[in-house]
Amino acid sequence: MSTGTDATTPGSKVRLGALTAALLAACVAFQLNASMLSPVLVTIARELKTDDASVGLSQTMFFTLAALFSLFLPRLSDIVGRKRILAIMLIVMGVGSIVAALAVNMPMLYVGRAIQGVAGPVVPICLLMLRAEIADPKKYGAAMGLLTAVNGGIAGVDAIAGGWLATTLGFRSVFWVIALVSVVAVVMVVVWGVESKPSEGTKMDWWGVLPLVVSIGALLIALNEAGKLGGANAGIVVGGIVVAVVAFAAFWMVEKRLAQPLVPPAYLRRRSTWALLLTTLLTMTGVFAVVNGLVTSLAQNGTAGFGMEADLASLAFLTPYALVGWIVGPFSGRLAPTLGYRNVLRVGLIGTIVATLIMAFVGVHSLPVLIVTTVLIGVTYAGIVNIMLNGLGIVLSPADNPGFLPGLNAGAFNLGAGLSFALLPALQITLSPAGSTSTTGYSSGMLLGAAITVVALAISFLIPRPTEAEA
Repeated sequence: MSTGTDATTPGSKVRLGALTAALLAACVAFQLNASMLSPVLVTIARELKTDDASVGLSQTMFFTLAALFSLFLPRLSDIVGRKRILAIMLIVMGVGSIVAALAVNMPMLYVGRAIQGVAGPVVPICLLMLRAEIADPKKYGAAMGLLTAVNGGIAGVDAIAGGWLATTLGFRSVFWVIALVSVVAVVMVVVWGVESKPSEGTKMDWWGVLPLVVSIGALLIALNEAGKLGGANAGIVVGGIVVAVVAFAAFWMVEKRLAQPLVPPAYLRRRSTWALLLTTLLTMTGVFAVVNGLVTSLAQNGTAGFGMEADLASLAFLTPYALVGWIVGPFSGRLAPTLGYRNVLRVGLIGTIVATLIMAFVGVHSLPVLIVTTVLIGVTYAGIVNIMLNGLGIVLSPADNPGFLPGLNAGAFNLGAGLSFALLPALQITLSPAGSTSTTGYSSGMLLGAAITVVALAISFLIPRPTEAEA
């Protein structure tokens, strides 16, 4: 699979260490686009003289484009070379960062954020590159955990640094830092990356890419619009869903007629595909908006919650959440080949459900309990579940099409995040409207999240065992 030296040869530890460092730099560079900007949105709105909703749209554009490019770039990297595609994505991301840093108005910022979104599948492609080089399941698991833990934030330091930079030097400084880190990552990938293209000579299925991207894009737009609740445009929501269904039907028809499809229909019917994708979708729906939406909202709510300032809320909740995920990730990745990916996944899901239930019944009334349960979810979800779901997408993908399942799994992550923000905060706002002193809405949203995660746990028992990846 790889053009590099075999992992068992002398000096390979140094080479694999350098490769891991380069891939980690790539993952960090991409993650900064999400986590480092979270505390900067208010500053962007003030400096560009716009409102929070307009700035929020720039975030939506970034995550939507990241989801769409994740659907097909991993497969393209199988064909033309993973190192090449990764380096190109990082270069494009750096260009987008420069455009955003130079933005004088919102349209220019939108363009910059959209360009940055091209780098969406950085983590899946990095994991595929590792998989091609590291034969030992335990070593791969530990490295996988280290890289994937970046998804939860860079030990919480990125959010703090982003807030400090924006306050001290303005929002543009954040984008310049991202551009600089992207340049460093490109150099490391070019120098230390190892090329692998297991599907070299295969023709890329661009006819399948088009309807699939339209389908998922329309669904993401519908979910984002639905998240506006009372302010949502029903026509956009319904129209988006209809377009998504029709485009997916077209995608299915195209894939059945091609000799080298992007996603062979036979693979979609496998339990290793649909059970994993459904587990990922439901897990993200049940968990994502709990910490990133309900907890931070409750912490800052002056009537029903604890009346904290935004920066203090981030420091108390999001920073320790990301930090414990970063610490636990490599350990859970190392344990997965020994204890079993599915077993470790279920331990994480059960822990997440228990922590969410405690949060719903006790944490909404007690700040210390809310902080502790958020940290527990950082351990169980960010440090375990997120690692296992990403890892299963790699180790369950078929050898003749290794990029297709990680790509679809990335789409499931993004769809789940959108669905989570469309459902959980909607219930919270309905039962605890602005000005209300009741925490019923927050508790109900958390309980709904826990219930959805229970379904994800049940579906996880249908995921087949990745025998080749386990010791």
